[in-house]
Amino acid sequence: MVLTTSEIEKLLDNAKLRHTKQRTQLAKMLFKAENRHFTAEQLHKEAQIAGHTISLATIYNTLHQFRRAGLLRQVIVEPGKVYFDTNTEPHHHFYIEDDGELLDVERNKVKISTLPEIPKDCNIQEMDVIIRLRKK
Repeated sequence: MVLTTSEIEKLLDNAKLRHTKQRTQLAKMLFKAENRHFTAEQLHKEAQIAGHTISLATIYNTLHQFRRAGLLRQVIVEPGKVYFDTNTEPHHHFYIEDDGELLDVERNKVKISTLPEIPKDCNIQEMDVIIRLRKK
């Protein structure tokens, strides 16, 4: 999904996020191509290369605001290793440990036949499967 400036502004409006220079710059970077996976550090480096002066803290804050607004998904592949995903539709992932690469897996390609009993006062909100791979 490639968004124009006016579409970015509409996206931020719909998410009830104020238009700031940094949010707009980051949204343009995130939604300029097909769905993608990235870490905050990778996005920070990309922003620096593009000539944007955005601190890593601002990037983290903005990504978490985008996530809370439903614009991004957060994928925790291991403690301390968090990716963000522009594909917000329900799906799973392959994680290639050697490269730190995350790949989408269609939801209907994973079948789970049984689940443990969940606490009576809870409902399943979402289920994420990460299939960890290593190269041969």
